[in-house]
Amino acid sequence: TNSLTAVWRLLRGLSEEQRRYERRLVFEHPAFVRLCQQLLRDARRVTRGDLVFSLHALVNLGVPQNTLLVQTLLRVCQERLNELDNRCISVLATALRGMDQDKNVSALQAGLRLLVQQRIPHIKDIFILQNLMRCLGKDVPVFLKKKLEKAVLKEADHLTFLNAQRLFFALVAMNYCSIPILDACSEKILENIHDAPFRQLILILEACHDLQYRNIKLFSAVANYVTSTVCLWDKRQIVLLLSAFETLGFQPTELMDIFAEKVTEDPEFLNLKYLLIILRVYSRLNYVPRGQKQLFIETLHSCLNKYLPNISTTELLKAVYSLCILGYLPHPALDQLLQKENLDELQSGDLHKDQKEMMLQCVKACVELDSPTFTRPVPVLSEDLNLVSSNHRKAREALLELLGDENMFRENVQLLHKYHIDFEIRVDSERKKVLPVTAPDDHVDPGAERLAFLFVPLSAFCMGTTHPQGKLAVKTRHLTKLGYEVIVVMNKKFQEMTNEDAVEFLKGKIYSRSAFPFSEAKVQSNN
Repeated sequence: TNSLTAVWRLLRGLSEEQRRYERRLVFEHPAFVRLCQQLLRDARRVTRGDLVFSLHALVNLGVPQNTLLVQTLLRVCQERLNELDNRCISVLATALRGMDQDKNVSALQAGLRLLVQQRIPHIKDIFILQNLMRCLGKDVPVFLKKKLEKAVLKEADHLTFLNAQRLFFALVAMNYCSIPILDACSEKILENIHDAPFRQLILILEACHDLQYRNIKLFSAVANYVTSTVCLWDKRQIVLLLSAFETLGFQPTELMDIFAEKVTEDPEFLNLKYLLIILRVYSRLNYVPRGQKQLFIETLHSCLNKYLPNISTTELLKAVYSLCILGYLPHPALDQLLQKENLDELQSGDLHKDQKEMMLQCVKACVELDSPTFTRPVPVLSEDLNLVSSNHRKAREALLELLGDENMFRENVQLLHKYHIDFEIRVDSERKKVLPVTAPDDHVDPGAERLAFLFVPLSAFCMGTTHPQGKLAVKTRHLTKLGYEVIVVMNKKFQEMTNEDAVEFLKGKIYSRSAFPFSEAKVQSNN
Protein backbone atom coordinates (compact mmCIF):
# COMPACT_ATOMS: atom_id res chain seq x y z
CA THR A 1 0.00 0.00 0.00
CA ASN A 2 2.81 2.40 0.89
CA SER A 3 4.54 1.67 -2.42
CA LEU A 4 1.39 2.23 -4.49
CA THR A 5 0.58 5.44 -2.62
CA ALA A 6 4.14 6.73 -3.02
CA VAL A 7 4.04 6.10 -6.79
CA TRP A 8 0.70 7.93 -7.08
CA ARG A 9 2.02 10.92 -5.09
CA LEU A 10 5.11 11.14 -7.28
CA LEU A 11 3.06 11.05 -10.48
CA ARG A 12 0.52 13.54 -9.16
CA GLY A 13 3.03 16.39 -9.25
CA LEU A 14 3.93 15.91 -12.93
CA SER A 15 2.47 17.51 -16.03
CA GLU A 16 -0.13 15.51 -17.97
CA GLU A 17 2.37 14.51 -20.67
CA GLN A 18 5.05 13.49 -18.16
CA ARG A 19 2.50 11.60 -16.08
CA ARG A 20 1.35 9.62 -19.09
CA TYR A 21 4.95 8.62 -19.93
CA GLU A 22 5.92 7.73 -16.34
CA ARG A 23 2.69 5.78 -15.79
CA ARG A 24 3.51 3.59 -18.80
CA LEU A 25 6.96 2.89 -17.37
CA VAL A 26 5.42 1.97 -14.01
CA PHE A 27 2.87 -0.39 -15.56
CA GLU A 28 5.59 -2.13 -17.61
CA HIS A 29 7.94 -2.55 -14.63
CA PRO A 30 8.22 -6.21 -13.41
CA ALA A 31 8.10 -5.13 -9.76
CA PHE A 32 4.74 -3.40 -10.29
CA VAL A 33 3.29 -6.59 -11.76
CA ARG A 34 4.55 -8.62 -8.77
CA LEU A 35 3.16 -5.98 -6.38
CA CYS A 36 -0.30 -6.20 -7.97
CA GLN A 37 -0.22 -10.02 -7.88
CA GLN A 38 0.69 -9.97 -4.18
CA LEU A 39 -2.14 -7.51 -3.44
CA LEU A 40 -4.58 -9.74 -5.35
CA ARG A 41 -3.57 -12.80 -3.28
CA ASP A 42 -3.71 -10.94 0.05
CA ALA A 43 -6.80 -8.77 -0.65
CA ARG A 44 -8.92 -10.51 2.02
CA ARG A 45 -6.16 -10.49 4.65
CA VAL A 46 -4.92 -6.85 4.51
CA THR A 47 -6.02 -4.31 7.10
CA ARG A 48 -9.03 -2.13 6.36
CA GLY A 49 -6.77 0.89 5.90
CA ASP A 50 -4.49 -0.90 3.45
CA LEU A 51 -7.54 -2.15 1.56
CA VAL A 52 -9.09 1.26 0.86
CA PHE A 53 -5.80 3.12 0.38
CA SER A 54 -4.66 0.49 -2.15
CA LEU A 55 -7.89 0.86 -4.10
CA HIS A 56 -7.58 4.64 -3.93
CA ALA A 57 -3.97 4.55 -5.22
CA LEU A 58 -4.77 2.11 -8.06
CA VAL A 59 -7.72 4.22 -9.24
CA ASN A 60 -5.60 7.38 -9.23
CA LEU A 61 -2.75 5.63 -11.02
CA GLY A 62 -5.17 4.79 -13.81
CA VAL A 63 -5.20 1.00 -13.48
CA PRO A 64 -8.16 -0.07 -15.68
CA GLN A 65 -11.36 -0.53 -13.72
CA ASN A 66 -12.26 -3.81 -15.42
CA THR A 67 -9.09 -5.60 -14.23
CA LEU A 68 -9.41 -8.56 -11.85
CA LEU A 69 -7.41 -6.67 -9.20
CA VAL A 70 -9.67 -3.60 -9.04
CA GLN A 71 -12.88 -5.65 -9.20
CA THR A 72 -11.60 -7.95 -6.43
CA LEU A 73 -10.80 -4.98 -4.18
CA LEU A 74 -14.28 -3.57 -4.82
CA ARG A 75 -15.91 -6.87 -3.80
CA VAL A 76 -13.76 -7.16 -0.66
CA CYS A 77 -14.71 -3.59 0.28
CA GLN A 78 -18.37 -4.63 0.03
CA GLU A 79 -17.76 -7.65 2.28
CA ARG A 80 -15.88 -5.61 4.90
CA LEU A 81 -17.87 -2.39 4.66
CA ASN A 82 -19.06 -2.48 8.27
CA GLU A 83 -15.46 -2.80 9.51
CA LEU A 84 -14.42 0.55 8.01
CA ASP A 85 -13.82 3.47 10.35
CA ASN A 86 -14.74 7.04 9.43
CA ARG A 87 -11.38 7.77 7.84
CA CYS A 88 -11.57 4.64 5.69
CA ILE A 89 -15.11 5.54 4.62
CA SER A 90 -13.84 8.96 3.50
CA VAL A 91 -10.98 7.42 1.46
CA LEU A 92 -13.29 4.84 -0.12
CA ALA A 93 -15.81 7.55 -1.08
CA THR A 94 -12.99 9.49 -2.76
CA ALA A 95 -11.88 6.41 -4.72
CA LEU A 96 -15.43 5.65 -5.91
CA ARG A 97 -15.88 9.24 -7.06
CA GLY A 98 -13.18 8.68 -9.69
CA MET A 99 -14.70 5.46 -11.05
CA ASP A 100 -17.24 4.70 -13.76
CA GLN A 101 -20.53 3.05 -12.87
CA ASP A 102 -20.57 -0.75 -12.96
CA LYS A 103 -22.22 -3.51 -10.92
CA ASN A 104 -19.68 -3.56 -8.09
CA VAL A 105 -19.27 0.24 -7.93
CA SER A 106 -23.06 0.78 -7.77
CA ALA A 107 -23.50 -1.84 -5.05
CA LEU A 108 -20.66 -0.36 -3.00
CA GLN A 109 -22.01 3.19 -3.38
CA ALA A 110 -25.46 2.08 -2.19
CA GLY A 111 -23.95 0.34 0.84
CA LEU A 112 -21.73 3.31 1.57
CA ARG A 113 -24.72 5.67 1.64
CA LEU A 114 -26.51 3.48 4.17
CA LEU A 115 -23.39 3.30 6.31
CA VAL A 116 -22.82 7.07 6.13
CA GLN A 117 -26.43 7.65 7.13
CA GLN A 118 -25.87 5.58 10.29
CA ARG A 119 -22.46 7.05 11.10
CA ILE A 120 -23.10 10.78 10.47
CA PRO A 121 -24.13 11.63 14.07
CA HIS A 122 -20.82 10.19 15.34
CA ILE A 123 -18.48 11.90 12.83
CA LYS A 124 -16.84 14.91 14.48
CA ASP A 125 -14.14 15.62 11.89
CA ILE A 126 -15.17 18.39 9.47
CA PHE A 127 -12.54 17.26 6.96
CA ILE A 128 -14.19 13.83 6.74
CA LEU A 129 -17.68 15.35 6.58
CA GLN A 130 -16.82 17.71 3.70
CA ASN A 131 -15.05 14.90 1.86
CA LEU A 132 -18.14 12.69 2.17
CA MET A 133 -20.32 15.54 0.92
CA ARG A 134 -18.05 16.05 -2.08
CA CYS A 135 -17.78 12.36 -2.91
CA LEU A 136 -21.40 11.32 -2.42
CA GLY A 137 -22.38 13.95 -4.98
CA LYS A 138 -25.62 15.56 -6.10
CA ASP A 139 -27.64 12.31 -6.27
CA VAL A 140 -27.72 12.04 -2.47
CA PRO A 141 -31.31 12.13 -1.11
CA VAL A 142 -32.32 15.45 0.44
CA PHE A 143 -32.74 13.93 3.92
CA LEU A 144 -29.10 12.75 3.83
CA LYS A 145 -27.95 16.20 2.69
CA LYS A 146 -29.76 17.70 5.69
CA LYS A 147 -28.13 15.17 8.05
CA LEU A 148 -24.70 16.10 6.72
CA GLU A 149 -25.57 19.79 7.06
CA LYS A 150 -26.61 19.28 10.69
CA ALA A 151 -23.39 17.40 11.46
CA VAL A 152 -21.23 20.15 9.94
CA LEU A 153 -23.07 22.90 11.82
CA LYS A 154 -22.52 21.03 15.12
CA GLU A 155 -18.77 21.31 14.52
CA ALA A 156 -18.85 24.84 13.06
CA ASP A 157 -16.97 26.26 16.05
CA HIS A 158 -13.94 24.19 15.02
CA LEU A 159 -14.06 25.33 11.40
CA THR A 160 -10.66 26.17 9.91
CA PHE A 161 -9.93 28.49 7.01
CA LEU A 162 -8.99 25.52 4.79
CA ASN A 163 -12.12 23.56 5.67
CA ALA A 164 -14.27 26.66 5.06
CA GLN A 165 -12.97 26.79 1.49
CA ARG A 166 -13.45 23.06 0.98
CA LEU A 167 -17.03 23.17 2.26
CA PHE A 168 -17.93 25.64 -0.51
CA PHE A 169 -16.75 23.11 -3.11
CA ALA A 170 -18.40 20.19 -1.28
CA LEU A 171 -21.77 21.97 -1.38
CA VAL A 172 -21.31 22.58 -5.11
CA ALA A 173 -20.60 18.86 -5.60
CA MET A 174 -23.80 18.04 -3.68
CA ASN A 175 -25.72 20.81 -5.50
CA TYR A 176 -27.02 21.92 -2.12
CA CYS A 177 -27.15 25.57 -1.05
CA SER A 178 -26.97 25.43 2.75
CA ILE A 179 -27.16 29.07 3.81
CA PRO A 180 -26.14 28.36 7.45
CA ILE A 181 -22.99 26.49 6.36
CA LEU A 182 -22.15 29.09 3.69
CA ASP A 183 -22.60 31.94 6.19
CA ALA A 184 -20.32 30.21 8.71
CA CYS A 185 -17.71 29.55 6.00
CA SER A 186 -17.93 33.13 4.77
CA GLU A 187 -17.22 34.47 8.27
CA LYS A 188 -14.13 32.27 8.54
CA ILE A 189 -12.93 33.38 5.09
CA LEU A 190 -13.54 37.04 6.00
CA GLU A 191 -11.37 36.60 9.10
CA ASN A 192 -8.52 35.20 6.99
CA ILE A 193 -9.04 36.98 3.66
CA HIS A 194 -5.39 38.13 3.53
CA ASP A 195 -4.21 34.50 3.64
CA ALA A 196 -6.36 33.33 0.73
CA PRO A 197 -4.49 32.36 -2.45
CA PHE A 198 -5.75 34.21 -5.50
CA ARG A 199 -6.91 31.02 -7.23
CA GLN A 200 -8.98 30.07 -4.17
CA LEU A 201 -10.74 33.45 -4.22
CA ILE A 202 -11.76 32.85 -7.83
CA LEU A 203 -13.00 29.33 -7.03
CA ILE A 204 -15.01 30.59 -4.04
CA LEU A 205 -16.71 33.26 -6.17
CA GLU A 206 -17.49 30.63 -8.83
CA ALA A 207 -18.93 28.35 -6.12
CA CYS A 208 -21.15 31.22 -4.91
CA HIS A 209 -22.47 31.58 -8.47
CA ASP A 210 -23.11 27.83 -8.81
CA LEU A 211 -24.98 27.80 -5.49
CA GLN A 212 -26.78 31.11 -6.20
CA TYR A 213 -25.43 32.37 -2.88
CA ARG A 214 -25.53 36.16 -2.56
CA ASN A 215 -23.29 37.49 0.21
CA ILE A 216 -22.47 41.12 -0.51
CA LYS A 217 -20.30 41.38 2.61
CA LEU A 218 -18.06 38.54 1.33
CA PHE A 219 -17.89 39.88 -2.24
CA SER A 220 -17.09 43.41 -1.03
CA ALA A 221 -14.32 42.06 1.22
CA VAL A 222 -12.73 40.16 -1.68
CA ALA A 223 -12.97 43.23 -3.94
CA ASN A 224 -11.54 45.54 -1.26
CA TYR A 225 -8.69 43.14 -0.50
CA VAL A 226 -7.67 42.85 -4.16
CA THR A 227 -8.09 46.62 -4.64
CA SER A 228 -5.84 47.39 -1.65
CA THR A 229 -3.16 44.97 -2.91
CA VAL A 230 -3.65 45.55 -6.64
CA CYS A 231 0.04 46.23 -7.21
CA LEU A 232 0.80 42.62 -6.19
CA TRP A 233 -1.43 41.02 -8.81
CA ASP A 234 -0.88 40.42 -12.49
CA LYS A 235 -3.34 42.22 -14.75
CA ARG A 236 -4.49 38.87 -16.15
CA GLN A 237 -5.40 37.73 -12.64
CA ILE A 238 -7.55 40.82 -12.17
CA VAL A 239 -9.29 40.09 -15.49
CA LEU A 240 -10.28 36.64 -14.17
CA LEU A 241 -11.48 38.12 -10.87
CA LEU A 242 -13.61 40.74 -12.65
CA SER A 243 -15.06 37.99 -14.82
CA ALA A 244 -16.06 36.05 -11.69
CA PHE A 245 -17.71 39.18 -10.25
CA GLU A 246 -19.53 39.74 -13.54
CA THR A 247 -21.11 36.28 -13.46
CA LEU A 248 -22.39 37.15 -9.98
CA GLY A 249 -23.75 40.52 -11.16
CA PHE A 250 -21.59 42.26 -8.53
CA GLN A 251 -20.02 45.61 -9.39
CA PRO A 252 -16.66 46.33 -7.64
CA THR A 253 -16.51 49.96 -8.77
CA GLU A 254 -13.19 50.99 -7.19
CA LEU A 255 -11.38 47.95 -8.61
CA MET A 256 -12.95 48.57 -12.03
CA ASP A 257 -11.74 52.19 -11.96
CA ILE A 258 -8.17 51.16 -11.09
CA PHE A 259 -8.12 48.40 -13.68
CA ALA A 260 -9.45 50.72 -16.41
CA GLU A 261 -6.57 53.06 -15.66
CA LYS A 262 -4.11 50.17 -16.04
CA VAL A 263 -5.69 49.26 -19.40
CA THR A 264 -5.37 52.79 -20.77
CA GLU A 265 -1.74 52.99 -19.57
CA ASP A 266 -0.71 49.61 -21.01
CA PRO A 267 -3.23 48.01 -23.42
CA GLU A 268 -0.62 45.69 -24.97
CA PHE A 269 -1.39 42.83 -22.54
CA LEU A 270 -4.95 42.58 -23.88
CA ASN A 271 -5.08 39.62 -26.23
CA LEU A 272 -8.42 38.91 -27.89
CA LYS A 273 -9.58 36.60 -25.09
CA TYR A 274 -8.97 39.17 -22.35
CA LEU A 275 -10.36 41.99 -24.49
CA LEU A 276 -13.66 40.14 -24.93
CA ILE A 277 -13.84 39.42 -21.18
CA ILE A 278 -13.26 43.08 -20.27
CA LEU A 279 -15.85 44.27 -22.80
CA ARG A 280 -18.35 41.78 -21.42
CA VAL A 281 -17.66 42.73 -17.78
CA TYR A 282 -17.96 46.51 -18.19
CA SER A 283 -20.98 46.31 -20.51
CA ARG A 284 -22.97 43.81 -18.47
CA LEU A 285 -22.28 45.67 -15.23
CA ASN A 286 -23.04 48.92 -17.10
CA TYR A 287 -19.99 50.68 -15.78
CA VAL A 288 -17.60 53.18 -17.32
CA PRO A 289 -14.68 54.55 -15.29
CA ARG A 290 -15.10 57.90 -13.59
CA GLY A 291 -13.35 60.67 -15.49
CA GLN A 292 -11.91 58.47 -18.23
CA LYS A 293 -14.92 57.07 -20.05
CA GLN A 294 -13.95 58.21 -23.55
CA LEU A 295 -10.26 57.30 -23.22
CA PHE A 296 -11.05 53.84 -21.82
CA ILE A 297 -13.62 52.96 -24.48
CA GLU A 298 -11.45 54.30 -27.31
CA THR A 299 -8.54 52.21 -25.99
CA LEU A 300 -10.69 49.07 -26.11
CA HIS A 301 -11.95 50.06 -29.56
CA SER A 302 -8.38 50.51 -30.80
CA CYS A 303 -7.44 47.05 -29.45
CA LEU A 304 -10.47 45.54 -31.20
CA ASN A 305 -9.47 47.11 -34.53
CA LYS A 306 -6.13 45.27 -34.35
CA TYR A 307 -7.91 41.91 -34.25
CA LEU A 308 -10.48 42.61 -37.00
CA PRO A 309 -8.57 40.75 -39.78
CA ASN A 310 -8.55 37.46 -37.85
CA ILE A 311 -11.54 37.64 -35.50
CA SER A 312 -14.36 35.10 -35.83
CA THR A 313 -17.85 36.33 -36.62
CA THR A 314 -19.24 35.28 -33.25
CA GLU A 315 -16.41 37.03 -31.37
CA LEU A 316 -16.94 40.12 -33.50
CA LEU A 317 -20.64 40.13 -32.61
CA LYS A 318 -19.84 39.86 -28.88
CA ALA A 319 -17.35 42.73 -29.05
CA VAL A 320 -19.63 45.05 -31.05
CA TYR A 321 -22.61 44.20 -28.82
CA SER A 322 -20.64 45.10 -25.67
CA LEU A 323 -19.47 48.44 -27.05
CA CYS A 324 -23.00 49.26 -28.24
CA ILE A 325 -24.37 48.51 -24.75
CA LEU A 326 -21.93 51.13 -23.43
CA GLY A 327 -23.29 53.63 -25.96
CA TYR A 328 -20.30 53.53 -28.33
CA LEU A 329 -20.58 52.69 -32.04
CA PRO A 330 -17.34 51.03 -33.28
CA HIS A 331 -17.74 51.85 -36.98
CA PRO A 332 -14.99 49.66 -38.56
CA ALA A 333 -16.14 46.63 -36.57
CA LEU A 334 -19.80 47.44 -37.32
CA ASP A 335 -19.13 47.65 -41.05
CA GLN A 336 -17.45 44.25 -40.95
CA LEU A 337 -20.19 42.68 -38.82
CA LEU A 338 -23.05 43.93 -41.01
CA GLN A 339 -21.59 42.49 -44.22
CA LYS A 340 -24.05 40.06 -45.77
CA GLU A 341 -21.81 36.99 -45.55
CA ASN A 342 -21.16 37.58 -41.83
CA LEU A 343 -24.86 38.09 -41.07
CA ASP A 344 -25.71 34.92 -43.01
CA GLU A 345 -23.11 32.97 -41.02
CA LEU A 346 -24.49 34.20 -37.70
CA GLN A 347 -28.07 33.38 -38.64
CA SER A 348 -27.34 29.96 -40.16
CA GLY A 349 -25.92 28.06 -37.16
CA ASP A 350 -28.13 26.42 -34.54
CA LEU A 351 -25.67 26.87 -31.66
CA HIS A 352 -26.78 29.75 -29.38
CA LYS A 353 -29.01 30.99 -32.21
CA ASP A 354 -31.48 32.81 -29.94
CA GLN A 355 -28.71 34.60 -28.09
CA LYS A 356 -27.05 35.69 -31.34
CA GLU A 357 -30.38 37.00 -32.68
CA MET A 358 -30.93 38.98 -29.48
CA MET A 359 -27.45 40.52 -29.71
CA LEU A 360 -27.89 41.38 -33.39
CA GLN A 361 -31.26 42.97 -32.67
CA CYS A 362 -29.66 45.11 -29.96
CA VAL A 363 -26.78 46.14 -32.24
CA LYS A 364 -29.21 47.20 -34.98
CA ALA A 365 -31.26 49.17 -32.44
CA CYS A 366 -28.11 50.94 -31.23
CA VAL A 367 -27.03 51.76 -34.79
CA GLU A 368 -30.35 53.52 -35.40
CA LEU A 369 -31.22 55.01 -32.02
CA ASP A 370 -27.75 56.00 -30.77
CA SER A 371 -26.78 57.67 -34.04
CA PRO A 372 -26.27 61.46 -33.73
CA THR A 373 -28.60 61.93 -36.74
CA PHE A 374 -31.47 60.01 -35.13
CA THR A 375 -34.81 61.83 -35.08
CA ARG A 376 -37.67 60.63 -32.98
CA PRO A 377 -40.27 58.76 -35.09
CA VAL A 378 -44.00 58.74 -34.58
CA PRO A 379 -44.53 55.83 -32.15
CA VAL A 380 -45.82 52.65 -33.77
CA LEU A 381 -47.74 50.93 -31.01
CA SER A 382 -49.46 47.61 -30.62
CA GLU A 383 -50.98 46.01 -27.58
CA ASP A 384 -51.02 42.28 -26.88
CA LEU A 385 -53.03 41.35 -23.81
CA ASN A 386 -52.18 37.68 -24.29
CA LEU A 387 -48.62 38.46 -23.21
CA VAL A 388 -49.62 40.04 -19.89
CA SER A 389 -47.73 38.27 -17.14
CA SER A 390 -49.57 37.07 -14.06
CA ASN A 391 -46.88 38.97 -12.12
CA HIS A 392 -48.30 42.23 -13.52
CA ARG A 393 -51.91 41.62 -12.51
CA LYS A 394 -51.34 43.34 -9.20
CA ALA A 395 -50.04 46.44 -11.03
CA ARG A 396 -53.00 46.36 -13.42
CA GLU A 397 -55.48 46.19 -10.56
CA ALA A 398 -53.70 49.01 -8.72
CA LEU A 399 -53.78 51.20 -11.85
CA LEU A 400 -57.48 50.48 -12.34
CA GLU A 401 -58.18 51.50 -8.76
CA LEU A 402 -56.02 54.62 -9.10
CA LEU A 403 -57.11 55.79 -12.58
CA GLY A 404 -60.60 54.29 -12.68
CA ASP A 405 -60.63 53.30 -16.36
CA GLU A 406 -58.81 50.89 -18.68
CA ASN A 407 -58.59 53.67 -21.27
CA MET A 408 -56.14 55.56 -19.05
CA PHE A 409 -53.24 53.15 -19.63
CA ARG A 410 -51.92 50.60 -22.12
CA GLU A 411 -50.52 47.18 -21.27
CA ASN A 412 -47.64 45.35 -22.93
CA VAL A 413 -46.98 47.98 -25.56
CA GLN A 414 -44.80 46.69 -28.42
CA LEU A 415 -42.40 49.20 -30.00
CA LEU A 416 -39.65 49.37 -32.59
CA HIS A 417 -36.78 46.88 -32.31
CA LYS A 418 -38.91 44.45 -30.29
CA TYR A 419 -38.90 46.69 -27.22
CA HIS A 420 -41.95 46.37 -25.03
CA ILE A 421 -43.35 48.35 -22.12
CA ASP A 422 -45.36 46.74 -19.33
CA PHE A 423 -47.59 49.80 -18.91
CA GLU A 424 -47.77 53.13 -20.76
CA ILE A 425 -49.46 56.18 -19.23
CA ARG A 426 -49.85 59.70 -20.64
CA VAL A 427 -49.74 62.74 -18.36
CA ASP A 428 -50.01 66.45 -19.00
CA SER A 429 -46.92 68.66 -19.02
CA GLU A 430 -47.30 69.50 -15.31
CA ARG A 431 -47.73 65.86 -14.25
CA LYS A 432 -51.05 66.69 -12.55
CA LYS A 433 -53.48 64.91 -14.83
CA VAL A 434 -53.53 61.51 -16.55
CA LEU A 435 -54.74 61.62 -20.15
CA PRO A 436 -56.63 58.87 -21.98
CA VAL A 437 -54.23 56.79 -24.08
CA THR A 438 -56.98 56.24 -26.66
CA ALA A 439 -57.17 59.95 -27.58
CA PRO A 440 -55.77 60.82 -31.06
CA ASP A 441 -52.37 62.53 -30.97
CA ASP A 442 -53.73 65.78 -32.48
CA HIS A 443 -56.13 66.09 -29.51
CA VAL A 444 -53.41 65.69 -26.90
CA ASP A 445 -51.52 68.47 -25.13
CA PRO A 446 -48.29 69.00 -27.17
CA GLY A 447 -46.36 69.00 -23.89
CA ALA A 448 -47.88 65.71 -22.75
CA GLU A 449 -45.42 63.12 -21.49
CA ARG A 450 -45.41 59.37 -22.02
CA LEU A 451 -44.51 57.32 -18.96
CA ALA A 452 -43.14 53.84 -19.53
CA PHE A 453 -43.41 51.50 -16.55
CA LEU A 454 -41.04 48.52 -16.55
CA PHE A 455 -41.49 45.87 -13.86
CA VAL A 456 -38.17 44.02 -13.71
CA PRO A 457 -36.58 41.26 -11.59
CA LEU A 458 -33.77 41.90 -9.10
CA SER A 459 -31.37 40.21 -11.52
CA ALA A 460 -31.75 43.22 -13.86
CA PHE A 461 -29.71 45.27 -11.36
CA CYS A 462 -26.18 44.94 -10.06
CA MET A 463 -26.22 42.96 -6.85
CA GLY A 464 -27.09 44.99 -3.77
CA THR A 465 -27.94 48.17 -5.71
CA THR A 466 -30.57 49.65 -7.99
CA HIS A 467 -27.92 50.30 -10.64
CA PRO A 468 -29.25 48.75 -13.87
CA GLN A 469 -27.22 46.12 -15.67
CA GLY A 470 -26.39 46.54 -19.36
CA LYS A 471 -29.55 45.15 -20.97
CA LEU A 472 -31.87 47.24 -18.81
CA ALA A 473 -29.67 50.33 -19.20
CA VAL A 474 -29.67 50.20 -23.01
CA LYS A 475 -33.43 49.59 -23.07
CA THR A 476 -33.98 52.60 -20.82
CA ARG A 477 -31.69 54.74 -22.99
CA HIS A 478 -33.54 53.76 -26.15
CA LEU A 479 -37.01 54.23 -24.68
CA THR A 480 -35.93 57.73 -23.65
CA LYS A 481 -34.82 58.35 -27.25
CA LEU A 482 -38.28 57.19 -28.36
CA GLY A 483 -39.89 59.87 -26.22
CA TYR A 484 -40.68 58.08 -22.96
CA GLU A 485 -39.85 58.85 -19.38
CA VAL A 486 -38.91 55.45 -18.04
CA ILE A 487 -39.91 54.35 -14.55
CA VAL A 488 -38.32 51.09 -13.44
CA VAL A 489 -39.94 49.11 -10.63
CA MET A 490 -38.40 46.14 -8.81
CA ASN A 491 -41.15 43.61 -9.31
CA LYS A 492 -40.28 41.51 -6.25
CA LYS A 493 -40.58 44.48 -3.89
CA PHE A 494 -43.77 45.63 -5.62
CA GLN A 495 -45.36 42.19 -5.17
CA GLU A 496 -44.57 42.32 -1.45
CA MET A 497 -46.58 45.55 -1.02
CA THR A 498 -50.15 45.57 0.25
CA ASN A 499 -52.77 46.66 -2.30
CA GLU A 500 -53.09 50.04 -0.61
CA ASP A 501 -49.32 50.59 -0.63
CA ALA A 502 -49.12 49.52 -4.30
CA VAL A 503 -51.71 52.16 -5.25
CA GLU A 504 -49.86 54.87 -3.29
CA PHE A 505 -46.53 53.80 -4.80
CA LEU A 506 -47.82 54.08 -8.39
CA LYS A 507 -49.54 57.36 -7.57
CA GLY A 508 -46.23 58.81 -6.41
CA LYS A 509 -44.46 57.62 -9.56
CA ILE A 510 -47.11 59.01 -11.93
CA TYR A 511 -47.74 62.41 -10.38
CA SER A 512 -44.28 63.27 -9.02
CA ARG A 513 -41.33 64.55 -11.03
CA SER A 514 -39.03 63.64 -8.14
CA ALA A 515 -39.66 59.93 -8.77
CA PHE A 516 -36.34 59.27 -10.43
CA PRO A 517 -36.20 56.06 -12.44
CA PHE A 518 -33.01 54.84 -10.75
CA SER A 519 -31.34 55.32 -7.41
CA GLU A 520 -27.78 54.51 -6.43
CA ALA A 521 -28.90 53.56 -2.93
CA LYS A 522 -27.50 50.27 -1.66
CA VAL A 523 -29.73 47.42 -0.58
CA GLN A 524 -28.50 46.62 2.92
CA SER A 525 -29.37 42.92 3.12
CA ASN A 526 -26.31 40.70 2.70
CA ASN A 527 -28.16 37.65 1.35
